[in-house]
Amino acid sequence: MRLPITDRNTFFREFKFQTSRSSGPGGQHVNKVSSRVELRFNVRDSQILSDDDKTKLSAKLITRINNEGVLSIVVQADRSQLKNKQAAIEKFFDLLTQVFTPIKKRRPTKPTRGARERRLQTKRLGSEKKSRRRNPNLED
Repeated sequence: MRLPITDRNTFFREFKFQTSRSSGPGGQHVNKVSSRVELRFNVRDSQILSDDDKTKLSAKLITRINNEGVLSIVVQADRSQLKNKQAAIEKFFDLLTQVFTPIKKRRPTKPTRGARERRLQTKRLGSEKKSRRRNPNLED
């Protein structure tokens, strides 16, 4: 499992943050402060990621990356701009971890002996239950 995340601080210099007014509750105060945070990371022009990492990231996050190659993450969960900024950074690194974590291949297994016996036992019980429902006078 090779992740390009060796040191998180190296990514910080490539982050661009933009703030704006958040929607939702907050009363009169919400009209004065910009607590919504948008984290922008240019995947195409990144100095940190290798070309293979860039293509993999672009392929997996195609719906989140715009035509200019910018990955955009928006957080407006909290009233605090700082908390939203921290949440956006965490969300970014969670996305990277998901993209670069290899999917485990399923190893096919056979049913155990006990499982086979239990399956056959329930089939027998179902068969007996249904045979008891039959009318004894109509048997051939």
